[in-house]
Amino acid sequence: MTKKRKVKVAINSACRLLHPMHTVLVSCVGKKGKPNIITLAWAMPTSINPPLVAISIAPRRHSHALIEETKEFVVNIPTMGILKETLFCGRASGRDHDKFKETGLTRLRGRKVKAPAIKECIAHLECKLYSQIATGDHTIFVGEIIEAYADKEAFKEEYDLNKAKMIFHLGGNDFATLAPKIFTPKL
Repeated sequence: MTKKRKVKVAINSACRLLHPMHTVLVSCVGKKGKPNIITLAWAMPTSINPPLVAISIAPRRHSHALIEETKEFVVNIPTMGILKETLFCGRASGRDHDKFKETGLTRLRGRKVKAPAIKECIAHLECKLYSQIATGDHTIFVGEIIEAYADKEAFKEEYDLNKAKMIFHLGGNDFATLAPKIFTPKL
């Protein structure tokens, strides 16, 4: 048996050991009504009751200020069909770009929040800000999910991986998706 070797990973790159991470598009809107989209790989559920989801955004990002202003956001689940648009929304600043217009993504009126959802995404979690925590160079925004909906062909209690080619961030400009093979181990 060969001995597996471990390599040292720089501390400032250690978070990449958690990748691939599920990529989401978070849409928000300022008090003046201008919407924005930010691409995030740092998102996770934190509670079932109440239903909470956390996203992590650097304070220098335009969306950070908008979420602090209006106290709401929508977590949208993109697929590989809009990978290029997803990358653009993570690279361009909403201060300088109208991301909906420049990507061709379609705004859907939020059902319970003023922030829009993104039509081309397969699922949406509308959130009201529950709390926020400063953590080093990012802020964790915890949102209470007040409305959730998904494409009926792609989601029935869980995603159909043949239809839901979700995006996972590997690092930099590299992304992957899941193979439609499910493993259910027996214990």
